Amino acid sequence: MKKFTVTLLSVLFMVAMGAGSAFAGGQKEAPSQKGASSASAAAPALKVGMVADVGGLNDHSFNQLTYQGLVDAEKQLGVKGTAVVATGQSDYVPDMTRFAKDGYDLVIGVGFLMKDAVDQVAKEYPNVKFLLIDEPITGIANVTSAVFASQQIGFLAGALAALVEQDTSLNLPGLRHNNTIGVVGGMQIPPVDVYMAGYFQGARYIDPKITVLHGYTGNFNDPASGKSLALAQHSKGADIVYQLAGGTGLGVIQAAKDSGFYAIGADSNQAYLSPEHVLTSTSKLVNVAVFDTVKNLQEGKFDAGVVTYDLQNNGVDISPVLASVPQTIVDKVNALKQQIIDGKITVSPKIPDWVTTGK
Repeated sequence: MKKFTVTLLSVLFMVAMGAGSAFAGGQKEAPSQKGASSASAAAPALKVGMVADVGGLNDHSFNQLTYQGLVDAEKQLGVKGTAVVATGQSDYVPDMTRFAKDGYDLVIGVGFLMKDAVDQVAKEYPNVKFLLIDEPITGIANVTSAVFASQQIGFLAGALAALVEQDTSLNLPGLRHNNTIGVVGGMQIPPVDVYMAGYFQGARYIDPKITVLHGYTGNFNDPASGKSLALAQHSKGADIVYQLAGGTGLGVIQAAKDSGFYAIGADSNQAYLSPEHVLTSTSKLVNVAVFDTVKNLQEGKFDAGVVTYDLQNNGVDISPVLASVPQTIVDKVNALKQQIIDGKITVSPKIPDWVTTGK
């Protein structure tokens, strides 16, 4: 796969001129790009660089939503945004260093795996600001981190799955009521396990005896492996499978579509990928984190340390539920959401012991 750099204004110009794909290697432009406002004449436009991982900018998930925040910042705030897709972990430091050397005001690292690179390059370029998405870094004056209480929305996804599974009066096509649900993770890393931890807890909160099948594909950019693992879980009785695998998770949704069961999307609302088979999606609003950080910097504010996005501050959320699910179930999920916001339910970010012990 060839590395490619995307300067947002050049992409927007190419789209406007009908130039077709704006990215190398057959990648397509993010669907939200429609135009950009000019920078304010009062001051030079901020330059913002983003380093995304191998899943690409159109993974219909984590990377794409993060990139959307950069697109929104360029359109609404007049900043100059540039994104580069790394081909592997060895690219992180060189890509960030290039942005820093080129005078960028803010450099964004997308994902847990970029923590060490952000830590290194930020110390080498103390006059450049850095934003790390999805993993905390503390103690560096020019670094802010956006972390997400993904366990909260994972809990809601697990509760919804269990409620649908246990309601034998529901006559949804393909639902066998086997008291079994599933979850497919990508790499076994903390941001995935935080989501998964909530899913386990939410399911058991509704039904202490429910079986939750789980596994990891070991990657975020191989839909075939996601589809294979989802089908394996379906063969063991799971008719609802939660995908936590980025681009790999597209295979989970495809498996649900092909085999007539249900998927739960992640990181953004993925219902459009298969409207009849996506039960809901859980979204951590990384686009909001990017936009807010850029806006604050433009206004002369920069909060080093960790900023947490959760249900209370609308930094995470659950998407609308499949229309064929009864309102009574939706109301129960909404009630659980409010209880989390009110502090009446606390969801741990750690996977419960019973998952590993089998008890």
